[in-house]
Amino acid sequence: MRSGKIVNLAAVACVGLLTAATIPAVAAPSALLLPPSLHLQMASRQIYPDPANAKEDIRQAILKASAEHKRVILDFGGNWCPDCHVLDLYFHDPGNASLLAFNFVLVDVNVGRFDKNLDLARKYGIPLHKGVPALAILNSRGHVIYAQRNGEFESMRKLDSAAVAAFLEKWKPSGHTRAIQKSQKAGG
Repeated sequence: MRSGKIVNLAAVACVGLLTAATIPAVAAPSALLLPPSLHLQMASRQIYPDPANAKEDIRQAILKASAEHKRVILDFGGNWCPDCHVLDLYFHDPGNASLLAFNFVLVDVNVGRFDKNLDLARKYGIPLHKGVPALAILNSRGHVIYAQRNGEFESMRKLDSAAVAAFLEKWKPSGHTRAIQKSQKAGG
């Protein structure tokens, strides 16, 4: 048992060195508290697309949400952000993936190093100074129905997947999942 702990500590230290270049200096100490597998994913995974695409991505998401009777989730964050990677994992874990897919259109909005898409953050009521990830929920017409104002998911690594499930349940369109499931069972 003791040798397993030493191997895990060594893995955390090695992965910490691998990811140090991708995580800002202020985030590096807390990032080492994350599982080694997350560090490897963070070093290679780009969740947030080119910041220049955000306005068009949101426009397309609103059109899709309107056609499919869904809501839009705007996820403001950056690829350098450990908590943003944790949120993305929780969005797509088996317990939440279908809830997300049936009820929402997800748009990842790249804020760079808090120097990109600041106008969009303001437009949708996201106070970036409270940290990222930060979420806004839009109805199918593109109107804000909720915006995180107090950095609720800023320390995502301290939360678990159930917190994301509760958030998705709270903000999904009323009765939407049941209607889709009935339609699927009926073959339509």
